[in-house]
Amino acid sequence: MAQDLDPKKNIPYHFHAYGHAFSAHFNRPADVPIPAQAATALPSTGGFAHSRVDSFVESRLVSFKLGETHVSGSWEQPTIVTTSVTAVLAGLNLLDFLTVEKIVCRLTGRYVSDKKNRESHIIALGSHFDDFRLGGYEIKVILRHDLLVNSNNFAELADNLKRSKKPHTTVVDGAAHCSLVEKIEIPPALKDAGVKVEGHIIEVPHFGELSLAEIFATPGNITLTMLKFKLGSPDGGGGSGGQGGTNGQPVPPLH
Repeated sequence: MAQDLDPKKNIPYHFHAYGHAFSAHFNRPADVPIPAQAATALPSTGGFAHSRVDSFVESRLVSFKLGETHVSGSWEQPTIVTTSVTAVLAGLNLLDFLTVEKIVCRLTGRYVSDKKNRESHIIALGSHFDDFRLGGYEIKVILRHDLLVNSNNFAELADNLKRSKKPHTTVVDGAAHCSLVEKIEIPPALKDAGVKVEGHIIEVPHFGELSLAEIFATPGNITLTMLKFKLGSPDGGGGSGGQGGTNGQPVPPLH
């Protein structure tokens, strides 16, 4: 009997990608949970999936015009596998204080089969913020996409993070917590009002704390959360917007 040399059978691959546009749980002055909006996940066999939510409103607390997530995974060539996740959050209004025209979270992974490689090269090109404002004042967020472009695997990412010396960066026990943010620029009026920036974190008096373009990574896996918020006074709660992750990898050999 002739040997089956189809690489898609001899190099089995476990696809994995997921994302959502917005989720939150407000707990003060009223308890209002908001389940993940436009959430979707990729089947382990690949293919694609899509979810969309239009004109979402939770009175006074949050609204957005569009939440959309798309994931896909396929064989680019007989020995090359690609995965992608894009989560879009457009027209966000949080407590009539934080507004963003558009948040895009985009991760793409490319796995090239060889006997030593077990990780996809995952990058975030295309992830960005459009017209990010606090109290009507524009915030400029500059991202360092070269961080992931120049990190072919987790070991290289860990080394690059240790050299970068960015605040709020941790690499320990095979996991890394960091951010794509290179710089956040705020206008003088917000500085005078007590708004503080440290790394990718913005602290706003009487509103709360914002974390931007946050990454959690383990070998072969990256989750990117473009917006995470923890509210202070007078409202309490927390949530996230524009999140995606992927970690497709080859299945261990059966023999």
